[in-house]
Amino acid sequence: MRNTKPTDRPTDWPTDWFKYPIRVQPHHTDYGGVVWHGSYVSWLESARVECLRAAGVPLERFVSLGYDLPVVELQIHYRQPLTLGMAATVKARLAPRAGVRLHWLYEIETLEPTPKVCITAQVTLVTVDINRRKVVCRLPPEAQEIIDRVVNYF
Repeated sequence: MRNTKPTDRPTDWPTDWFKYPIRVQPHHTDYGGVVWHGSYVSWLESARVECLRAAGVPLERFVSLGYDLPVVELQIHYRQPLTLGMAATVKARLAPRAGVRLHWLYEIETLEPTPKVCITAQVTLVTVDINRRKVVCRLPPEAQEIIDRVVNYF
């Protein structure tokens, strides 16, 4: 998925979303009351971790097997600002697997009477063996089962 914008999605990607509600708090904003860019990254990760939990595979289970899922690429397209006190929804979904990479797609949209998309994003993860600190090219069956369960969630 190199050289694409987060909105350039193949038509065969999933269309169901996991939805994670947020509200902009003072610590999410700059001095002008506009959401600081780093807050979006935190919300994306929270939605991803809660989506795993909803799929029945909490991240801590994956870690207990000796694996982690670090971010290796992050793309965010900012469209509309969120401001102090606004409520919004982080929508997350897993795209079809591409080798060892997992591509997560996101939209954050307002809850106004007419929702507006504030950002679109794509986060790419790889599976890493925690002890060896190396990317895993072939997952052992128990780790593969976890990834398959998340894919099937969508």
